Amino acid sequence: MIDESLLIPVNMLKALGDKRSYVAGDAASRLSVEFFKRTDTGGLVMRVQFGAETEGPPGLAHSGSVAAAFSEAMIFTAWTLGHGVLAMRLNTSYKQMLPIGTKATIETTLEIDGPRLTMRSTMSGTLHDTQTVFAEAEGMFMAIPAAKFGVDGQKVAQMFAALS
Repeated sequence: MIDESLLIPVNMLKALGDKRSYVAGDAASRLSVEFFKRTDTGGLVMRVQFGAETEGPPGLAHSGSVAAAFSEAMIFTAWTLGHGVLAMRLNTSYKQMLPIGTKATIETTLEIDGPRLTMRSTMSGTLHDTQTVFAEAEGMFMAIPAAKFGVDGQKVAQMFAALS
């Protein structure tokens, strides 16, 4: 579990020029998403809550909603470093059933190899008073110049880096 005192709220959609997002937002009936910067590691943390409209099996989050949350966390992690990206591959491993209403935290690490970015994410939270890993994902993304998305990537990276 992350020490809350290490987290700084970040409005990633505003940082990208009020862009829209397929996942990020505050629709309580589907996915509710918040972003934070960790002051100890400098990394991006995404919090997500799975609402009623994410249901797959009765009472559980649909695997597609979990994968979409991972994709979003990875994409926004790339943006914190000024990289626009497009997904090439996303592999998700489901470890534990995720009940509707669960609040989970996604942390992502990033490796850059030329134009390819490989990211690994873990989604965890509390289930029955126990810290639980719900799923893990690995994705490969192609770096795309941020300007192609109408965003100043350097400005986004500098804004994120300046948070303390």
